[in-house]
Amino acid sequence: MMRKFLRVKSFTLLLAALLLTPLFGNMSAHAVSLISGLGGTAGYGDLAMTPNDDASSSQLNLPFTVNFFGNSFDTFYINNNGNITFNAPVSAYTPIPFPISSQPMIAPYWGDVDTSCITCGNVWVAAPNAATTVVTWDNVGFYSADPSLTNNFQLVLRDRSDTGAGNFDIEFRYDDLNWTTGDASGGSGGLGGTPAQAGFDAGNLTDFFTLPGSRTAAVLDLQNTSNVSMATPGLWSFAIRQGETPGSTPDNPLLPIITDEGFDFDFNIGPNEQIFIDPIVAIGYDYEISSGPNFASVLLPTGIGDDLYNLRLWDGMGYNIDGGILTGGVEHFFAAGGVDRFRILGIETGAGLDPNDPLAFVTGLTFTDAGRVQMSMNPITDGNGTAPIPEPGTVLLFATGLLGLGLERWRKISRS
Repeated sequence: MMRKFLRVKSFTLLLAALLLTPLFGNMSAHAVSLISGLGGTAGYGDLAMTPNDDASSSQLNLPFTVNFFGNSFDTFYINNNGNITFNAPVSAYTPIPFPISSQPMIAPYWGDVDTSCITCGNVWVAAPNAATTVVTWDNVGFYSADPSLTNNFQLVLRDRSDTGAGNFDIEFRYDDLNWTTGDASGGSGGLGGTPAQAGFDAGNLTDFFTLPGSRTAAVLDLQNTSNVSMATPGLWSFAIRQGETPGSTPDNPLLPIITDEGFDFDFNIGPNEQIFIDPIVAIGYDYEISSGPNFASVLLPTGIGDDLYNLRLWDGMGYNIDGGILTGGVEHFFAAGGVDRFRILGIETGAGLDPNDPLAFVTGLTFTDAGRVQMSMNPITDGNGTAPIPEPGTVLLFATGLLGLGLERWRKISRS
């Protein structure tokens, strides 16, 4: 019987990338500072383009070459509407759901930016050194020439060819987000309609990652959340290695959002794809689908204690069904139709998983079908599998450069 495997190419899920909304609540804006001191009249370098609505820069040179999903680029275009593209400029102001054919794009905040009035803000670009490019949307307004609400955000591309040719990091920095939608996208006063979208897209209709809240009012929460550290709300980082984003290999897993109970993820999966996620700590984990296809298989890590784990399955009341012993490094396939939840126990306390290590427990998952997955991975800290981990404020959580779906605290998975 043919099996469908689903692996998220865009992100290897390390439960180190944290979405920190539950930790910080309705944190005030200006959570993370933009990189400044880059020269120019505003400190962000040169004007990328004159004030406008829906225009783009000329073709610009990158100071290094990037491998973006198998395609090499050393030039790019800055689009006024909160994104950069590689093949050609884009004037579209209402965000189209990723994936989009033939248009590789990196979008910190794709919405209807309007800089055409005196106080509507500007878009700047700088290359402070041969390994860094910074694009800044500095207190920009929305269409139509409305500065009543402004957004302040930044895209940073960092050369990581030290880890392999074409490797690079994408960094989104959200200092202050107040509007989601331009008037021509169905918005009114900067809100409603079709809100902004954040993430990136290979332009091949397969590989993409959308940050949590995109195209909903919750996109404003990006300034309060992070996949890097509890201490850096508004900072999102993604490692592009061998042309692929986190989630494709155990070495570069997809990072989660931290929640009160564990780890949250939000991502999309395609046929024959396996995603790797990695939360830390504990002697076991509960995996549960909130929405989307069931789990088809699980691949547990090696090198943790005796590499033997106990599988427990749900009987409608609790994890009371003994699923047998699983061996690390050996993929276990669930019965036809998969399961919507399961528990893993048997991680020896003597293994001493380091809560500061984002590669502590990388798990490979496949799913019974393609589509959007929202799931949780909750650490267990006592031997009978009933106690959740302490509140994140009372445990040492680590910071790691990173959704995704993208996309609270250490536990659920969801990616659009």
